[in-house]
Amino acid sequence: MCGIVGYLGKNKAYPILVNGLKRLEYRGYDSAGIALIENGNIEIFKKQGKVQDLEKITSLKEHSSKIGIGHTRWATHGEPNDVNAHPHVSNSGDLAIIHNGIIENYGTLKKDLAQKGYTFKSETDTEVFVNFIEDIKQSENLSLEDALRIALSKVVGAYAIAIISQESPNKLVAARKGSPLVLGLGKDEFFLASDATPIIEHTNEVIYIKDEEIVVLEDGKYSIKDAKDVPQTPYIQTLELELEAIEKGGHEHFMHKEIFGQPTSIADCMRGRLNAEKGELTLGGIHNYAKALEKADRIVIIACGTSWHAGLVAEYVFEDLCRIPVEVEYASEFRYRNPVIKEGDIVIAISQSGETADTLAAIELAKSKGAIVLGVVNTVGSSISRASHEGAYLHAGPEIGVASTKAFTAQLTVLYMIALRAAHNKGTITESKYQELIRELSLIPSKVEKALLSNDKIEHISDMFKDAHNFLYLGRGYNFPVALEGALKLKEISYIHAEGYPAAEMKHGPIALIDENMPVVVIATRDSSYDKIVSNIQEVKARKGVVIAIVTEGDALIPEMADFTIEVPATHESLMPLVSVIPLQLMSYHIAVMRGANVDQPRNLAKSVTVE
Repeated sequence: MCGIVGYLGKNKAYPILVNGLKRLEYRGYDSAGIALIENGNIEIFKKQGKVQDLEKITSLKEHSSKIGIGHTRWATHGEPNDVNAHPHVSNSGDLAIIHNGIIENYGTLKKDLAQKGYTFKSETDTEVFVNFIEDIKQSENLSLEDALRIALSKVVGAYAIAIISQESPNKLVAARKGSPLVLGLGKDEFFLASDATPIIEHTNEVIYIKDEEIVVLEDGKYSIKDAKDVPQTPYIQTLELELEAIEKGGHEHFMHKEIFGQPTSIADCMRGRLNAEKGELTLGGIHNYAKALEKADRIVIIACGTSWHAGLVAEYVFEDLCRIPVEVEYASEFRYRNPVIKEGDIVIAISQSGETADTLAAIELAKSKGAIVLGVVNTVGSSISRASHEGAYLHAGPEIGVASTKAFTAQLTVLYMIALRAAHNKGTITESKYQELIRELSLIPSKVEKALLSNDKIEHISDMFKDAHNFLYLGRGYNFPVALEGALKLKEISYIHAEGYPAAEMKHGPIALIDENMPVVVIATRDSSYDKIVSNIQEVKARKGVVIAIVTEGDALIPEMADFTIEVPATHESLMPLVSVIPLQLMSYHIAVMRGANVDQPRNLAKSVTVE
């Protein structure tokens, strides 16, 4: 959600901070700001809108400061405006803070501070937080880091924060709990950020700060201590991320790049794991708990958004191949309904960012009940990867577009490999079936590439429906979660209302909506429910609905009844979601572009949901 950057070093902080904020724009935000220490005084610049709006007010003067912090805000407490934008300054003007997260007990703190004479200009919990820190610092005559340590012991909630002080103009202090924070180590300089994207162009050596750790940067040195003031010895990680991976590379939008990059990203998921020629499948990330997975009485999948849709597909795959009962839960609901979890249950947590707050909380709940947690995440070193017992990285590369595309297909690929290996080891599929599925999985990148060749046709169809007010998406079996994902993509980036349903449920309500103005997207590939989906299409047409059908290449029946058809290559039924989702991603993208929407940064959305 909110994005944090910080710099302390030998170079001018301003261009590093502004460029870092641009790198973090993909996270979603409604305002931006920076704080610098110029000639011993804190200077604040902040503006509702985009980073480019901030630049208009900051570029009017020269900035020589070698220290600063920057922030992109996604509103939680208080509406998006200049006043509520970060950074926030303490009443004395000594401290400036940026914050990603929510302080849940800010109301009580604010009341206590008001009684002491503190005043507040904004509606934010963050302004309360910085004044709380200042109150402790002044009343107990403490250093900034010691005052912060005491303050953090008294606040309830999640945070990643960075603070600078006029009294210590060469010191930057930061901390985290529940929200991500990365420290970049350069030569005589340090970088802070919510993730590695603002750091990679400066250094590839980073430290992923752990929960309840406090970082002090001063005099060319760094120190990290825990909540009890005990020095920590951090693990310095070398990033493998390449700068070109976080740039558009000639594409108009990141989403366009990521959709068309899926043949490569899916292949990257399988690289070093799947060997079709030898008929081998290995997953080094799930080793110690592989037997526990195979012997599990049930599997619970927890996720949010698009990752939840990937989990629904995985439910079909695990039950079909492994014969293990599976439940798919919204992480946000799982933790609040006292779920029945037994010791030894397998919980699979899915998240692109690895920082989703609800999923992290659900993991901790599951672990407290004795469950074994396997993480499926994209971001190396993320909180979920550390909280899981074992897991598998997607290796899909950074996904910058807020609406997930390549992460979805990467999640499906990794989950499929996990299920396929478990089924083989359990003996719930034959050796010949195992080899057949390995071969078919290895062909998916080329089949996705072929599906992308329909782009021009999809763009033409999109132009005809860009002004529609509603869409209905229908699918059966493995393609039902794809219908949900297609509807979500359209809602996310074009702001058109869309709903996904199991095709058989159409008669239980949604059919009342169908008329000549209702586009109905039907995922109608050849599978075990093909005859049924044909009947559903006929029901839609009988009510003058407009049908856009996703069909298997060479289908001769459905094109005779559908208004528009988009072909995808044939593959095994259980792998079809990897292919059938491609036209839906493209259609959502083209409709959004034609409507003038901000495809990469849709309104009100954040890439990484790090608050509950």
